[in-house]
Amino acid sequence: MADEDKKDFNAMLNDSKDMPRFQTITDEKSIAKYGGDRMYLAPPIDYDRVMRLVPCGKLLTVGAIREYFAAVSGADFTEPITAGIFVSIAAWASWQRKEDKTPYWRTLKADGELNAKYPGGVEAQKELLEQEGHTVITRGRKNLRYYVKEYEKALLDLKSLEII
Repeated sequence: MADEDKKDFNAMLNDSKDMPRFQTITDEKSIAKYGGDRMYLAPPIDYDRVMRLVPCGKLLTVGAIREYFAAVSGADFTEPITAGIFVSIAAWASWQRKEDKTPYWRTLKADGELNAKYPGGVEAQKELLEQEGHTVITRGRKNLRYYVKEYEKALLDLKSLEII
């Protein structure tokens, strides 16, 4: 995100933008990719609520949050682009607050990848995760990407929680 220091991410976090809501998609490729035409759009604050539930030592992926929202809402899938944006908004909103922090660094991208769009980028997220006992590894030669080693073993099971 550009100009993070000039934005009020807590205001963005609390702006529901007429969500939650459902949308029916008609693009056949998308329907095939996501397994249906009923798309759910969750508000940014819902992503923050879920991210706050991840205790020290546990991890979560954006995909797991999306799957959870789709399951509890009765949708075929949760919109992927806004999910990534709203997770980043939750991270930056937490970073801007003096207290009542959201442990955003525990929410990973697909396959356990660290999120370069979080405050401080992957280096800051790596440091926070390593402080909590996780091992971060790199993949690639030219474009290094960072991942939590064996992240699957630390995943929080959202199905066992009452969230929304």
